[in-house]
Amino acid sequence: MLAGSYVLGSVPSAFLAGKWSRGIDIRRHGSGNVGATNLMLFTSRRAVIPVVVFDSIKGMLAIVIAWRTGLGLGGQALAGLAAITGHNWPCFLRFQGGRGVITTLGVSFFLPLINRSVPLLVLSLVGLGFGSLALLTAHFKRLPLGVFLIVALFPLFGWFVAHSLVLTLGYLGMFGLMVVRRLTAPQPIKVTSISRKQVLLNRLLFDRDLRDKEAWMSIVIEEQKNQRRLAETRE
Repeated sequence: MLAGSYVLGSVPSAFLAGKWSRGIDIRRHGSGNVGATNLMLFTSRRAVIPVVVFDSIKGMLAIVIAWRTGLGLGGQALAGLAAITGHNWPCFLRFQGGRGVITTLGVSFFLPLINRSVPLLVLSLVGLGFGSLALLTAHFKRLPLGVFLIVALFPLFGWFVAHSLVLTLGYLGMFGLMVVRRLTAPQPIKVTSISRKQVLLNRLLFDRDLRDKEAWMSIVIEEQKNQRRLAETRE
């Protein structure tokens, strides 16, 4: 079950959408992240929508299969974690994938739903609150920070609302995967103007080496242009 969930999570939908829609490798564009946000910058919404749908469903599908085979909440949570791990470190892309945000959110909401751990109304209100937090941080161009807060709040939801130790541990595992992925993900450029400690803090909270998104993307895109000019000159 874990191996199958990992392989399912490893399917790189954003990478495939970039190849099929524009013939590009999104690992060589923008932030280099194999995810919907980076894909949006270089393709179109038409290409991104199927990616968002598939990335959310693949975590849910792993849970459904675990549930149908008779595994309890703990086994289902492990299947979801395996799918998220596959998305973050896919075997099809030399273990360099996306951040797993969409898959993580899909697993986080689907686990209590399929196991009826909390009333649907309560889960809907929690989803509304988290959605509002995401929109608020997106408005101020701090969506990665909003995602960090949402995933960090899920263990509290599992403990104080669902009253489930197993669910809480599952959420802690998801939060841990997000932290590890953000801190270890390869970056398109190396920043030497600030300390290593500040770089790691920026990666953890903002998923990039610089806090200012516009400044970060401007430097990244300029560096990529320089690399392309250098490659053309060599050719």
